[in-house]
Amino acid sequence: MRIAAYIGLGVLGAVGGIAGSLIQAGWSPLGLLLSLAGAAALFLGGALLTRSRAGVGAPAAGWVLAVLALTGSRPQGDFIFATGATSYIFLLGGMVLAGVCWALAPVGRPMFWVPPERLPGPRR
Repeated sequence: MRIAAYIGLGVLGAVGGIAGSLIQAGWSPLGLLLSLAGAAALFLGGALLTRSRAGVGAPAAGWVLAVLALTGSRPQGDFIFATGATSYIFLLGGMVLAGVCWALAPVGRPMFWVPPERLPGPRR
């Protein structure tokens, strides 16, 4: 079951990378923020779903593979990423967000864990 979740997250990461690539240039400056927020939500959501760092790695790998596949130009001269700051911010920002989400992944504790000293009521 876990392997199916990782495969599904990888596919979602690829779809998110393709969608973000199209949105980031189409709706200049808001599209960039929306696409990076979507990538961060996907990465962190994968970590919360699987409770592991591999939950960040699977969608991040799909995202990176899809985005890097779209960086090349075709023989006809068509391309997705124009030369400009927003394209570079999207490419590098998504990779940085994947690293940050990997580092902050909540591993080794339940989803709604509260330290005992923060629980209300008398202490034992």
